[in-house]
Amino acid sequence: MKPRLVELLSCPSCQSRLTCTTREERDAEVVSGELLCAGCGASYPIVRGIPRFAPGAVSDPQRRTADAFGWEWQKFPELDAPAEEQFLDWIYPLPKEYFAGKTVLDAGCGQGRWAEQAALFGAADVVGADISEAVEAAQVKAERLPNMHVIQADIYHLPFARPFDFAFSIGVLHHLPDPEAGFHSVVGYVRPGGAIHAWVYGRENNGWLVHVGNPVRERLSSRLPKPVLYWLSLGVTAAMHPVLKTLYRTRGDASACGKAAKSRLPYHGYLSWLAQFSLQHNHHVVFDHMVAPTAFYIRREEFEAWFERAGLKNVRISWRNQNSWRGYGELPS
Repeated sequence: MKPRLVELLSCPSCQSRLTCTTREERDAEVVSGELLCAGCGASYPIVRGIPRFAPGAVSDPQRRTADAFGWEWQKFPELDAPAEEQFLDWIYPLPKEYFAGKTVLDAGCGQGRWAEQAALFGAADVVGADISEAVEAAQVKAERLPNMHVIQADIYHLPFARPFDFAFSIGVLHHLPDPEAGFHSVVGYVRPGGAIHAWVYGRENNGWLVHVGNPVRERLSSRLPKPVLYWLSLGVTAAMHPVLKTLYRTRGDASACGKAAKSRLPYHGYLSWLAQFSLQHNHHVVFDHMVAPTAFYIRREEFEAWFERAGLKNVRISWRNQNSWRGYGELPS
C-alpha cells in the first residue's frame, strides 16, 4: 500500500479519518500493518500490501459471486486482448485524455485491468476496489504503477468520503443482489462536479440468455467446482472458436457483400466482437458467463432511470454490441 492512499480513505463504519500503523515496509510501500479509526476505534488489517475492509453481513448470492470471480481472476490474471482499445470501448465516448490529473475509482476492479489503464492514461490516483480475492491479481499491477492502489471492500460499504473526480464500474453492477443500490453507492463517493460511468448487461437482444442461459447457470454451471467448470468452459470455447473465426470474423479485405451477409447472422454484434480474440481470451469470456451465481439483464429505460434518480445531469446512454448498455452522468456542482 502506498502511504498516501490513507488520504483518500475513511472508516466505512463512522466515516472518521484513518491512521496507518506499519509492521512491514518494502520499497516505500506498506506490506503489512493496520489502519486505525480515530472515531470508533475500528481496526482494518493491511495484508500483502492490500487494505482489507471486511464486509458486514452479505447475502449468500453475494458471497458466492465474490468467491466465483475471485477464483476466476486469479486463474485469468492476464488477458492477451489489447487492453487500451477495449477499455476505451467500454467507457465510450470518453477519450483517454479525460483521465489526466483525476482521482479515479474502479468499483469492482477484479484483476485490475481497467484500473491499470486509467492509471496509464494519466490519472493522479486510481483506486481499484473489489470484495473478492481478485485483489491479489490487481495488486500485482498496482505494484508496477506509482498512481494505482487496490483495496478489498464491499461496493455497498466502501471506505471513502467523497474524494473521487470520476468513478466507473464495468461488468459488476448486474452481478450484485441489488444493482441499482450498488450504482447509488458508487455515486455517493464522487465529489460534486464529478462523473460516473457504468456498463451493464442489456435485456434487449438477450432473450436466449435470460430464458436459457440464466437458468442453466443458476441451477448448474455456477454450482460446479471451479476446476471442473474451467475445463467444461474450455470445451465449449474450443467448439465455438472455429465458428467465430469462420462465420463471424470480418476481415478488412472482405467484400461489402460478404460483410452485409455476415451482419445478418444471429447475435452478430456480440459474436463478431468475440471473433477478433484468441482462444485464451474467449475461454475467459465463456467461463465468466457460466460462473456467476447472479446476473441481471437490464432494459435501457431502467438503466437510464438509475441516473435520473441519482440526480445526475448530462446523461449519455449508448448501445454496445447490440446487447449491453453504457451510461455516463455528471453530478451537479
